[in-house]
Amino acid sequence: MQLTDVYLGLGSNLGDRHAQLLAAIELLTQRVGRLVRCSSFIETAPWGFVSEHPFLNAVALFRTTLSPRELLTVTQDIERQLGRRQKSNGTYADRPIDIDILLYGDAVIDEPDLKIPHPLMHERDFVMRPLNEIMNH
Repeated sequence: MQLTDVYLGLGSNLGDRHAQLLAAIELLTQRVGRLVRCSSFIETAPWGFVSEHPFLNAVALFRTTLSPRELLTVTQDIERQLGRRQKSNGTYADRPIDIDILLYGDAVIDEPDLKIPHPLMHERDFVMRPLNEIMNH
């Protein structure tokens, strides 16, 4: 069984954001694999839309046997379980939880619904700051 390191971006800007991130990490640990490391939680302004609700963001490193496609299915299931109603299709909105696959080993995938590495992560300080924190740990 091949283990792969996956970096997941987590964000919440509705409800108890801290509890939402902790719940997501717990569910990911149950369904994805071992949590290796998690960044600090950082508060950031919404990106790509206007809202009075700031985000709490983090990046978590997991070790998984799931394929990228299986991982996507699991992360979307967890988002729904935690109250997410729909994924962003170019239009961003407030959300109780957001889980993005940032990196999956050294895989490069470019499919309509699955792009790895995450194509916008380098533009997003709320991803790069916590990612750098745990990569340079």
